Amino acid sequence: MRPVRLPAFAVGSTGSPEKTSGVIRRALVVGNGCAGAENQCIGLVRALGLADRYILYRVTRPRGGINRWLQWLPISLHKRLDCVIGKIRAGFANKAKDTIVYADGRSGGMLGVFPEADEKQIAAMARSTFDKNGPLLVVASGHDTISVASSIKRLARDNVFVVQVQHPRSNLERFDLVITPRHDYYPLTLEGQRQIPTFLRAWVTPREPPGRNVFLTAGALHKADSSALRSAALAWQNELIPLPKPLVVVNIGGPTRNCFYGVDLAKQLCAMLQSVLWSCGSVRISFSRRTPEQVSEIVIKEFSLNSKVYIWNGQGPNPHMGHLALGDAFIITADSVSMLSEETGVCCGG
Repeated sequence: MRPVRLPAFAVGSTGSPEKTSGVIRRALVVGNGCAGAENQCIGLVRALGLADRYILYRVTRPRGGINRWLQWLPISLHKRLDCVIGKIRAGFANKAKDTIVYADGRSGGMLGVFPEADEKQIAAMARSTFDKNGPLLVVASGHDTISVASSIKRLARDNVFVVQVQHPRSNLERFDLVITPRHDYYPLTLEGQRQIPTFLRAWVTPREPPGRNVFLTAGALHKADSSALRSAALAWQNELIPLPKPLVVVNIGGPTRNCFYGVDLAKQLCAMLQSVLWSCGSVRISFSRRTPEQVSEIVIKEFSLNSKVYIWNGQGPNPHMGHLALGDAFIITADSVSMLSEETGVCCGG
């Protein structure tokens, strides 16, 4: 494992260079349960040589009942309100204790249950173990993780190095480093300004050019590095290598604010696939959890009887990494920057 040194600009005005310039040998990922966000953090940790030295914590919102109407609230307020509602209802259920799951799959109990990201506990742990283990790298991604990550920095300023992946939209100085795609700053370009009505410009973020603690990327970070792809190729070789070539991988995502999914899109996608199917040796189609049912049903009806086409039904091991490792060509929907970045990275040799 190669050590990672904090960059010079990471030393804050209130931090001492002796403490903040140490070698980082451990990391903590703060996720939100969304694979697209968490994989960006894990990809960064892997690239820094800490693949076997990190723990994943999660920020989780209350679910069920009235909570689905409260997702717009700040997460701390949402949790407090849910607690009040629970006490009023007096319907407390025994909850499974949170269990840490380490990078190698070991756990102290229930497998697959991740500890809740409590900023006070994490900051206390970073301070108490600093002399023995050095600074703690904290990597977070997703809207609900912003307040947690910034609080960890505030509570343990001299003991942590906090990286926020994806633009937090305000108060970037709360973090040691912000890693975000270049397109997040498109509204500040001349072309972007022309597309935004004058009366809306004050509400569009970011409002200022990237500062010295902002690192811009071409796309999204991901964990499909050469080591991960080699492992996936070994794991999936028996199933994928014998297939007729070229092996074409089709990844279908789901709706976003700027990308709508409906029957028309599904029919258009099917027509496009039919037009190139003659040139394919085999086709593997996967859906996202966000894919609308009406879209997946149309695709399944169109191709389920075609001997060239295999459609993953969501059961068993996810073949995504195997597809990345052994696919010859990729067709992906344009809703996900993460999917675009993964496939682009694979096609360009990582």
